[in-house]
Amino acid sequence: MSRIAQCFEALAGGKALIPFITAGDPSPQLTVQLMHGLVEGGADIIELGVPFSDPMADGPVIQRASERALVHKVGLRQVLQMVAEFRRDNDYTPVVLMGYLNPVFAMGYQDFAAAAKAAGVDGVLTVDSPPEESADLSAALTANGLDPVFLIAPTTPPQRVAEIAKLARGYVYYVSLKGVTGAGHLDIDDVARKIAALREYLTVPIGVGFGIRDGATAKAISAAADAVVVGSRLVQEIEAATPETAKERLTRLVAELKAAIR
Repeated sequence: MSRIAQCFEALAGGKALIPFITAGDPSPQLTVQLMHGLVEGGADIIELGVPFSDPMADGPVIQRASERALVHKVGLRQVLQMVAEFRRDNDYTPVVLMGYLNPVFAMGYQDFAAAAKAAGVDGVLTVDSPPEESADLSAALTANGLDPVFLIAPTTPPQRVAEIAKLARGYVYYVSLKGVTGAGHLDIDDVARKIAALREYLTVPIGVGFGIRDGATAKAISAAADAVVVGSRLVQEIEAATPETAKERLTRLVAELKAAIR
């Protein structure tokens, strides 16, 4: 059983908090410290963003985080090294890499999957890799015990959800609104209806992200979802902090979000 499956099983019907940060933001030296801060605050799973120069699904907040990381020349191999360093002190919190296909394709699916497994990665979400074109990558990941995590949008038709259900492991990430990360206008009732419909096809847990910015919204979403994903709000906290205060501020915010969904 994967760490992700073990995490949801241990929650026993409770809801998972999945915070997102970008590796290398604000500096490569702080990333592992911030990951530990997320766990101290109550993170159940960590989504670690792989910096990319053209993050098409991300709003300005996470785009700036990628730009800050890329200034330090943080790439996929450096991110894997960060996960390996995190694993020296934490062998239980699942880590999912979230990013874009180009760096994975450049490394080669088999080489990437083997390196990710060796580093201690548990799942991989490539935003721009649709299920119709994901068979080779998914096969490489599952052969190495890694969970392929897929996005589902409000506009995803039922037949496509059924195809995703065949490939998805760990959990699926439901995008709660049309737009980029950090966007507003979250309709919680609509999200609840969509999740109920998705459960007709999916057996893996459903995490919901995009537009979740505070405890009240996280609590409302958790009533329907199995997990709540928070990214832009946390990245904003890092952006507003100094290197000395970033971990403390991140830990405090994660603790508030976790308390809200208990």
